[in-house]
Amino acid sequence: MSYAIIGFGAIGQALARAFARNNIEVSVASRRAPETLQPQAQAIGPTVVPRTLQEALKADVIFLAVLFEGHREVAKALSSWKGKTVVDAMNSFEGLSSDDVAKAFPGARFVKGFNHLPARTLAADPNVNGSRRVVFLSSDDEAAATQVAELANRLGFAPVNLGKLAEGGELVQVRDKSWAPLIFQDLFKSEAA
Repeated sequence: MSYAIIGFGAIGQALARAFARNNIEVSVASRRAPETLQPQAQAIGPTVVPRTLQEALKADVIFLAVLFEGHREVAKALSSWKGKTVVDAMNSFEGLSSDDVAKAFPGARFVKGFNHLPARTLAADPNVNGSRRVVFLSSDDEAAATQVAELANRLGFAPVNLGKLAEGGELVQVRDKSWAPLIFQDLFKSEAA
């Protein structure tokens, strides 16, 4: 299984830290040339590998960490997203839902997730005092949600599946500059039996 993060701003770098902390290789790409991402990637860890957008899009699981308005440009980079799992880690102030975003990626297995935490919280070690930081996931594709939940576990997080995009996705969706009930909630799951 191969992984990529598209967008290397605060959220992209926070996600990259989670991969690096767990020694999992991840490609990173942005609108900038790969060599311009190298200093930040090296500072995060050796498993964070800058690539061109086209190279990064060869990954099996692709995290969208671009500014919301940039997702359409990324979507146009492939004519078909069949066989790809796309994780929407973005937040929109345009009032569009994840379901609307999913339509821009024809054929993709689409999962909303990792978007409800601020970058500095997402970048921090998710294991705190015997508990793991929760990340919320929602998808209309149960297999894709399971795949991303397994990855979230490998990254040290405690995934919580909120169900389908139209239901669970609404709980972590920024809407018209208002916050959904679970946005920016830093919750933990106890590992105690």
